[in-house]
Amino acid sequence: QGLEDTSIKYYVPINEVYDAIRIAHSNIGHRGIKYTLKEIKKKCANVTEKQVKLFISECNECKIKRAKPKNSSKLVVRPIISNDFNSRGQVDLIDMQSSPDGKFKFILNYQDHFTKFCILRPLKSKTAADVPYNLLDIFTTFRAPAILQSDNGREFVAKVIEELALIWK
Repeated sequence: QGLEDTSIKYYVPINEVYDAIRIAHSNIGHRGIKYTLKEIKKKCANVTEKQVKLFISECNECKIKRAKPKNSSKLVVRPIISNDFNSRGQVDLIDMQSSPDGKFKFILNYQDHFTKFCILRPLKSKTAADVPYNLLDIFTTFRAPAILQSDNGREFVAKVIEELALIWK
């Protein structure tokens, strides 16, 4: 006897069915037919699945959600294709200030685009003076790339190249 549903259910007049479905659908956060039907069946006895489907098919918020592609907020990026070792290199700095290793607070990450080979160097600072010396060490081992890029911006790369040119002279 304890297993049966003893809650009171109401018969909704036909002119109030729309509002009953709208309220139930909003209460569950526009989650779809199954959840809306489950929510409305808690209180209403005469609302059908067909009515819920019709309501949801015309729900503006659900239409927007359905029309919006899953990846719409992501930036469309064309892959950069490299055809040879050292044709393009990427240099980035990883901020480790929240968990430094002694005096080292940054990690220089240099990666060749073609081979995906990575070289890591610990850095005390991310100044345009500290970075070039570590890059020079990498470049004298593997040679400098034709294109050097960074997520840190053009100014950073320009400063690094300027410093490298001064060191290399």
